[in-house]
Amino acid sequence: MTFDERYAAIQSRDGRFDGQFVTAVRSTGIYCRPSCPARTPKPENVTFYPTSAAAHEAGYRACKRCLPEAAPGSPDWDVRGDVAARAMRLIADGIVEREGVPGLARRLGYSPRHLTRLLTAELGAGPLALSRAQRAHTARMLLVGTAMPASEIAFASGFASVRQFNDTIREVFSLSPLELRARRAGAGSAAGNIDLALPVRGPFDAAGLFAWMSARALPGVESAGEASFARTVRLASGPGWFEVRTDADGSVRLRATVTALADLAALVSRVRRIFDLDADPLAIDVALSRHPELAPRVRAIPGIRVPGSADPHEMLVRAMVGQQISVAAARTALTALAAALGEEVPGPEGTTRLFPTMAAIAEHGTEVLRGPAARIRAIVGAAGALAGGELALTIADDGADQRHALLALPGVGPWTADYVRMRVLGDPDVVLPTDVAVRSGANAIGIEPEGLEEWAAGVAPWRSYLCAHLWRAVPPRPPRTSPPRSGRGRTPADTVHRITERPVGPHAAEEEIPA
Repeated sequence: MTFDERYAAIQSRDGRFDGQFVTAVRSTGIYCRPSCPARTPKPENVTFYPTSAAAHEAGYRACKRCLPEAAPGSPDWDVRGDVAARAMRLIADGIVEREGVPGLARRLGYSPRHLTRLLTAELGAGPLALSRAQRAHTARMLLVGTAMPASEIAFASGFASVRQFNDTIREVFSLSPLELRARRAGAGSAAGNIDLALPVRGPFDAAGLFAWMSARALPGVESAGEASFARTVRLASGPGWFEVRTDADGSVRLRATVTALADLAALVSRVRRIFDLDADPLAIDVALSRHPELAPRVRAIPGIRVPGSADPHEMLVRAMVGQQISVAAARTALTALAAALGEEVPGPEGTTRLFPTMAAIAEHGTEVLRGPAARIRAIVGAAGALAGGELALTIADDGADQRHALLALPGVGPWTADYVRMRVLGDPDVVLPTDVAVRSGANAIGIEPEGLEEWAAGVAPWRSYLCAHLWRAVPPRPPRTSPPRSGRGRTPADTVHRITERPVGPHAAEEEIPA
């Protein structure tokens, strides 16, 4: 965006741009979110920064009125695939707190000094300042949204000491932690637990996300309803659990339990990625609505989201198990895998088991998995490569490199590699032209399936959201009638779906595949 475009956004107090940049005002020494209700400053007094950390480094403090740290995160870190975007994903996941700047640099393939130069040039702040801003954001969220003691919040936010926490809050917000807490809305939390609101840009198709997750939920690991989704997760310090729900007023709330408070920030970041909360739905909807075939779908389902993944390694296994079978068949196979190899953990009813580790699948997968031998070998081999470190799969991978690495695995084709990239990286511009449900949805709304890939080029850079609309557009299946049985309980040959004839993903319409 140009200076004039950003200035027009703050003049109109346009909330769509909250989290995408901040406005620093030289005459007051503060920075605000674009929708701040304060009087619009004169252009000559304004400097725009891509991150709050850059404004901190330039000597500005956060506005007490609009609290820019409370805005949703920037969608740029998914749209962009450069080093800065990959670094921001890892910083939000708490890598700097766990591994330091050298660990962040190592994961990105740079020296710490060169990475600091790159991020300072691109974002106006180095990794330490960006991580500090992330800690301040987490602390504000917990101070305002929970009743946790301030001393616990200090360590949950990643600060090394209570003194460092107090000094940072005063410096960033020009308020003490207790003064900031005075804005709390009354939510209560016990130690190790949180229950708070998650900022999200509207509109937000929560019902569609919950329906998606309900169809794929693995009993014991996950549970889902019309307005909630819960699951266990494996975090740095031990197992965790979370539930996301929507309240009557449409707000999105998170309830969670962790083994160590230091995992809270990483868990919140992960939940935001799973629910695609940092997307820019208005920009996406405007772009998709320009196409007559999609405009009615966008009007019917504003704010559609593309679900992310709870864990990159788990996502690859789920995608490989789901190749060429229906959603129901994949869920059955994955439920059996989790029941046999997943670790039992304390948790609310319905979510008391972790998804199996890659080491467990590599060692015992052949004893549990069912289906073609080649597919079982491929899944077990991929799990072994992940467990042994021969294959790296993270939220901060370069998209092209990740795809190339996945395609090198036996049993992984373009559909699987692209689907994993969509879900793990949050890449907004992935199209799946061979996905049966995508093709069915395209045909239903008047797009020729055979020319879908070429047609979808006009939707870039939002092709993942095109796929989400096409999945939702699949016509409902007519009621199934039971065919006559023949010979050893099998259906007649002409009713058997030959899985080798067409690529099918875990989005295919519900379809019974004979054993």
